Amino acid sequence: TTRFLSLDKIFGCLSPKLTVALSRRGEKESAKQMAPKNLSFKIILGSSSMARRKILADMGYEFTVMGADIDEKRIRKDNAEELVVALAEAKADAIMSRLKTTDHLEENTHSTLLITADTVAVYDGIIREKPSSKEEARQFIKSYSGGQATVVGSVVVTNLTKGIRKGAWERSEVYFHDIPDEIIDSLIEEGIILNVAGGLMLEHPLTLPFVDTLIGTADSVMGLPRSLTEKLIEETL
Repeated sequence: TTRFLSLDKIFGCLSPKLTVALSRRGEKESAKQMAPKNLSFKIILGSSSMARRKILADMGYEFTVMGADIDEKRIRKDNAEELVVALAEAKADAIMSRLKTTDHLEENTHSTLLITADTVAVYDGIIREKPSSKEEARQFIKSYSGGQATVVGSVVVTNLTKGIRKGAWERSEVYFHDIPDEIIDSLIEEGIILNVAGGLMLEHPLTLPFVDTLIGTADSVMGLPRSLTEKLIEETL
């Protein structure tokens, strides 16, 4: 079983050449796991992503999880930033529709926040979502070898109690060393990258050694930018 790297491990593995390119917003501090927070509100994470669950838990939040189960292919935008926000909003709407049929929010005196997110990769101006096959995943990874990919991720926070919604996006750039064919073969055979936008899985121990430079934040590439999430939580309370 593959053991994926946590954010603190990722930052520990990054070389000085790589870390100097990281944006200066306290990533190293935020990479440390925090103690659970004593909250006056509840959180629902609208995502089945294990990476997003891990990031939110490491931020110190306790939460419940609900999957959105939407047809993402029915939502199309030419612009990556617009697409990820639209998809995160659609996930929120789908979960809210399900919650209306339950007593989940009845007699709740505290705010309940629903957090949804989406991520795509962009290569040579083309938006890449999850690979549709092993062949496409191989094509994706080989194109990153010795090259660069852009990762665009969104976060949408909906205060279900107050009816307030805030959303935004972040962009990161990942530059790669040459990736050997045998590493690509191992990633493809394992199959997990088929569930990741653009086949990009920064936290995978096979991937990280071939990351040359990251301009942005590791958590954003992994699917849930910490600083942006905290900001949107504050704005919706």
